Amino acid sequence: QVQLVESGGGLVHAGGSLRLSCAASVRTFVSYDMGWFRQAPGKERELVARIAWFGIATYADSVTGRFTISRYNSKTTVYLQMNSLKPEDTAVYYCAARFKGSNEYDYWGQGTQVTVSS
Repeated sequence: QVQLVESGGGLVHAGGSLRLSCAASVRTFVSYDMGWFRQAPGKERELVARIAWFGIATYADSVTGRFTISRYNSKTTVYLQMNSLKPEDTAVYYCAARFKGSNEYDYWGQGTQVTVSS
């Protein structure tokens, strides 16, 4: 069982920055792909960024160049650095994990609210 706890959300003005953290309680963290998703009111959940167990990161087009995902295996933590935030980035952000080779993200955090004011 993997437990994920997000932190770092909040209210920020457009153009500002936030860093989200996701602490994972699992001994084999190095074997998990990690992802950040978001869901805005009235919209479907979307993948924002993911980082594979071997370290390769990919991003949604809407955040490329502004967001950076990173992982620190020794701390079993994944981060999402968000710069140049826009009002359309407002959403609940979720951390998720899937064991390497799995197609689905099986473990989810409780979510953290990010609100960007114009």
